[in-house]
Amino acid sequence: PGSTILCWLGMAVSSVGPGVHPPAAGPGAGPGPAEGAEVLFVALSAGFTSLSHPLLYVKLLVQVGHEPLPPTVGRNLLGRKVLYLPGFFTYARHIVRVDGKKGLFRGLTPRIISSTLSTVTRGRVKKAFPLEDMEHVSNKDDVKTSLRKVVKETSHEMMMQCVSRVISHPLHGELCRVCSFSAPFFA
Repeated sequence: PGSTILCWLGMAVSSVGPGVHPPAAGPGAGPGPAEGAEVLFVALSAGFTSLSHPLLYVKLLVQVGHEPLPPTVGRNLLGRKVLYLPGFFTYARHIVRVDGKKGLFRGLTPRIISSTLSTVTRGRVKKAFPLEDMEHVSNKDDVKTSLRKVVKETSHEMMMQCVSRVISHPLHGELCRVCSFSAPFFA
């Protein structure tokens, strides 16, 4: 239980158990609670990204116009014949039939890297540019003061969001390329 595990982000996480004392505080002594929380947040984010990837993969294919299945004839509410494009589950079944279950996870690696890079960048920017005087807005505050606080917090949030998007966008472009142009069942 006293061993140090190196995470793939380059941060050390040490376990503390019975009879094991927490590491000494100070520079270079290991991560504090903030780094541990960041590692946990990145790991949870990667897990949720992996779980939701098939949904977003099919959505991306539909958005870029890949239609491997023909539309089906149906009737609308007025009884007219109309053509319906296949839905999500039909596309997903087609991908599994042609490419196997592994096909639903095509492009997952760039998506996880992009998400991780965005999360880490956002945390670093938040630490580098902390929002000072984050008082709680009470009912006593006048409208100008509370509006000023909202504008300040929103501007800070927008700056963090912009920086993280600019940093991670090249990987999002790679994700789109990998998902839409290397799918063998569209050839």
